[in-house]
Amino acid sequence: MFHYLLHNQINNNFSRLIQNPNNYIRLKNELGITFIYVTHDQEEALTMSDTIVVMNQGYIQQMGSPEQIYNEPENAFVADFIGESNIVDGLMIHDELVEIFGAKFACVDKGFGTNQPVDVVIRPEDIDLVKPEEGTLQGIVTHLIFKGVHYEMEVTTPDGYEWLVHSTDMFPVGEKVGIHVDPFDIQIMNKPASEDEEAVGVNE
Repeated sequence: MFHYLLHNQINNNFSRLIQNPNNYIRLKNELGITFIYVTHDQEEALTMSDTIVVMNQGYIQQMGSPEQIYNEPENAFVADFIGESNIVDGLMIHDELVEIFGAKFACVDKGFGTNQPVDVVIRPEDIDLVKPEEGTLQGIVTHLIFKGVHYEMEVTTPDGYEWLVHSTDMFPVGEKVGIHVDPFDIQIMNKPASEDEEAVGVNE
């Protein structure tokens, strides 16, 4: 098997070729060569890769398919590096129940112990804004941008946290809303003991 190492600061001719990810994928398939592409561009990594390896300070944080990396990040660094995320402190009450800013959210995660501090990751597109009385948390819309395919909003809750929300529904600035998140859209992660503790072992 042949391997070819690329960097995102590659020559102009090849750069023009892969501006359309389909060109790169077609070239890779036609040549039958494994390309190792080094980039800091999240969109490039997600659209051009069969397998992504996320690294931090020389340590592998996670390796998997683009879907696994985005939907099932193994730690807060990966969640923050790939895509946008709300990463907040939580308290794992027990299996399938986590407390966030004093509110209890049902989740699907198990095995984190009882009353244990955890990191909670929620993607902006996984937050549903509802009537205040229907939400697990309540807040005020404090920022609104139309992005074409969705609205980007910030919702500030009484604790002062600004939740990033992506939705096709528009809620004007100043409106009081409720925050609802389905259990399977909440990702629970152990808090690292230190910033250098986050290396993830990979089987060869």
